[in-house]
Amino acid sequence: MSFSRDHLLIIETPEGVRFTMTLASPVTRFLALTLDLVIVYGIVYLIGMIASIAGVLSADLANILMIIGIFVITIGYFLFCEWLWRGQTFGKRVFNIRVVDAQGLRLQTDQIILRNLLRFVDSLPFLYFLGGTVSVFSRKSQRLGDIAAGTVVIRQKSVSPPDFSRLTENKYNSLREHPHMEAILRQRVSSELASLAFQALLRRQSLDADARVKLFRELAEEIKSLANFPEEVSFGVSDEQFVRNCVESIFRQSTKKAPTSGADKAVSIAS
Repeated sequence: MSFSRDHLLIIETPEGVRFTMTLASPVTRFLALTLDLVIVYGIVYLIGMIASIAGVLSADLANILMIIGIFVITIGYFLFCEWLWRGQTFGKRVFNIRVVDAQGLRLQTDQIILRNLLRFVDSLPFLYFLGGTVSVFSRKSQRLGDIAAGTVVIRQKSVSPPDFSRLTENKYNSLREHPHMEAILRQRVSSELASLAFQALLRRQSLDADARVKLFRELAEEIKSLANFPEEVSFGVSDEQFVRNCVESIFRQSTKKAPTSGADKAVSIAS
């Protein structure tokens, strides 16, 4: 379940875990779009130069190249970037915003395709006037493409290392023996997913047994889908413990910078 309030998107899982995302403002989205369009039109200009050379041989060939090139670039640029960077384009990366599923689920390829195919409608009659107007009056700041695809654009916050002292029991973390896998986790797991996993760990005692098992199974599957872990990393480890290991590994790079006494200690999280 998701609902918005004061530029915030609040998502509550069926297990009762709630997390909050800050919606990107229409102004920020427009600035990111402007940067993307500069890149797109730059590429189109290069295609025009190539087409003009081809026009020496055939004017029809030049026109075909321009039509196909403009269509492929104007749509393909956004499709490819949002697929490659999980909801971001160059402009979105610069302005630190990201496309996500409106229900907090994993962003799907068909959602990326649908929201971008509808850019033609949102851009009517000029300069995304229709889409911009709709997003201003939408509770979740969604343009038509977002509404159809079930997506929202959020401001990606830098996540401070969580207070692991609230989770007190020491547990062995098998990921420590695979630093390259920890690096992949930090690169591929979004701050929103990491925060959700940490909140789930904090509130696990308040969940009934079935909901607790289901929640951590879904979190573990989501994280595993982002990286190819060797079997020994998760062999014999419960889904909850696996999530705990991943959360520790994601944030450990930041927390280990703080002064500590004695040897490097595992972050304390109960399974």
